[in-house]
Amino acid sequence: MTAHTAWSTGRLSGASGPTRVLFGQMYEDAEVEARAFEGRQRVFCIASAGDTAMLLSHRHDVIACDINPAQVAYAQRRINTGYSHIGDADRFMAFARRFQPLIGWRKQALRDFIALSDLNQQAAFWRKHFDTATFRLAFDALLSRPVLRTRYALQLLSFLPAHFGRVLRKRLERGIAHHPNAANPYIANLLLGTRLSPPPANPKNVRLITGDAATVLDSLPPGSIDAFTLSNILDGANGLYRERLRTAVQHAASHDAIIIWRSFAEPSSPNIPNHADGDRAMLWGTLHIQSAADFLAK
Repeated sequence: MTAHTAWSTGRLSGASGPTRVLFGQMYEDAEVEARAFEGRQRVFCIASAGDTAMLLSHRHDVIACDINPAQVAYAQRRINTGYSHIGDADRFMAFARRFQPLIGWRKQALRDFIALSDLNQQAAFWRKHFDTATFRLAFDALLSRPVLRTRYALQLLSFLPAHFGRVLRKRLERGIAHHPNAANPYIANLLLGTRLSPPPANPKNVRLITGDAATVLDSLPPGSIDAFTLSNILDGANGLYRERLRTAVQHAASHDAIIIWRSFAEPSSPNIPNHADGDRAMLWGTLHIQSAADFLAK
């Protein structure tokens, strides 16, 4: 067995062919990183669509890498010019929103819901207007393994919890209970497709590199990174690649480095604090903020 990550194909389906832009925007709340990384100089992040690198570039020196050349080229263009593109994952979410009228979700009701700020009102509105039996049935079917398998490689689904539709509905309810809608751009994006607008980047503080995270980190000077944010690259990586990544983090981490990583999976250990409810994107099952030493010990 060799170290492998499903992201290496540059295609969500895992099919062979030219790499594609998978993410036109990121579904991660980079404000989590902005708070956690305060006072730290050198940051390593996954490039993806560039949102996290763009936000962090105003207070940090950022090295952003991605294994997908098409994604790196897109992130570079977005950082330099603000250009925005629809990626393959974005298309799937747009496809899902087409079913809203069929399950009784009216545009005006969605707009009224997104304008709310009171958490109790939000929860009541959600239960009354959206959390219907028809919605639950349709949502669970859309996120069933057979349907997802038509779009995503099996290795990108293997870590998902059973009954993923039901699990993700619970995460949405959790987010609605924690974050005022009117101040949350992610819920407007999720429900209406409103594009996210990250702040303009400071391009001179961002260095983009094409390559897998472990290889890139191995190439950096020892102890040169003060903070890491790894997105969910561990989703879809086999055990050998995970070990390669831990070794590379150990090489690049400064003595008090901090690391953030996300997963669509549920937390594997109750002993590690889970901060997923603090991410306004509301999609994640796991969001760990750890010292690099603790990350390496697991």
